[in-house]
Amino acid sequence: MVRSSQALKGLWADDENTATTFIELTEQGLGTTQAAELWRHLMAVDLSFFQSQTAQQLWAEGRAESRAKDLLLLLGHRGVEVSEQDRARMVGYGDPDVLGLWFRKALTATSTAEVFASAEEAGTADR
Repeated sequence: MVRSSQALKGLWADDENTATTFIELTEQGLGTTQAAELWRHLMAVDLSFFQSQTAQQLWAEGRAESRAKDLLLLLGHRGVEVSEQDRARMVGYGDPDVLGLWFRKALTATSTAEVFASAEEAGTADR
């Protein structure tokens, strides 16, 4: 399987459509097996050869989702109450930079209002 993931780099350079199809069909065919987990790990290790707008967007969405989870974990650990509305706002926010700003503010904030105020003060309120 490692060789397959390495071979995709060469295939991607020659034929992006075939590589994309191969990646999708392989993952679907592996289903929920342990091999599928290994495949996803191998594909996530080096995706630098994926340069399409879709690949970049998916990477950014994953980054934002991860930052939102970290933010909620930090607030929960610190005992800051997070309403369902605030939770939805954090999870649904797509800008990893703003989520990073909120995370830094959450290190010392005593409420989600303080966390959100930082973005609004910086001129990056909800879009």
